[in-house]
Amino acid sequence: MKKNPRSLRHLGTAALLAACALAATPGLAAPPPGRVPDTIEQRVAACIACHGREGSSTEAGYFPRLSGKPAAYLFNQLQSFRDGRRLNSDMTHMVRHMSDAYLHEIADYFASIQLPYPAPPRTTDATPEMLARGKALVFEGDPGRNIPACVRCHGEALTGVLPGIPALVGLPRLYLSSQLGAWLTDDRHALAPDCMTEVGRKLTAADINAVASWLAMQPVPADPKPIAAPPSPVPMACSALNN
Repeated sequence: MKKNPRSLRHLGTAALLAACALAATPGLAAPPPGRVPDTIEQRVAACIACHGREGSSTEAGYFPRLSGKPAAYLFNQLQSFRDGRRLNSDMTHMVRHMSDAYLHEIADYFASIQLPYPAPPRTTDATPEMLARGKALVFEGDPGRNIPACVRCHGEALTGVLPGIPALVGLPRLYLSSQLGAWLTDDRHALAPDCMTEVGRKLTAADINAVASWLAMQPVPADPKPIAAPPSPVPMACSALNN
């Protein structure tokens, strides 16, 4: 049986009118498009891709933890990526147009987060001699080469010192070795007085491997917060925000 085109037109018009009526019915209207909340949590979501949820680091073995670090330290590092003292194309791209005020806001957010640390991994390729050398450099330094002990600046528990010296425990081995290597190769800089450059240039590749291996195997203390002041005067002229 032939369909009447006119009837089809009437049917289409009726369906359209019915759809409009449904859309106009209270309670059946389509919801408005969702809005992304303008919160600091949402704005730092990009950090999670590398540093882990809430800045607690990931299992990738490289990216450092952000949560709980001193705010002044985090701000200084963000500023250094923006201003070219530290080199990482992804970080530079993210912060290159950010103001100091915005960088402070990001630093304060991550500094305020306190999350538990996982148990440290066990290193399989570090010899007992290497670990002993790393521990000696951390606690005693090497006076013959004028290398101060790490604890002189980073605190006896190695959890950092306010306002801007970071912890050395709770970090991946690869990250520790790459950053110590960056001081050695002059690829990383800080605001003057740049004491870590002075220390880093005296380290050998064996020193770096030993220190990074030992530090990465240490558990984080029950109270991981940075201490208020170093236990003794720092061994050299050094900016409190440079390390």
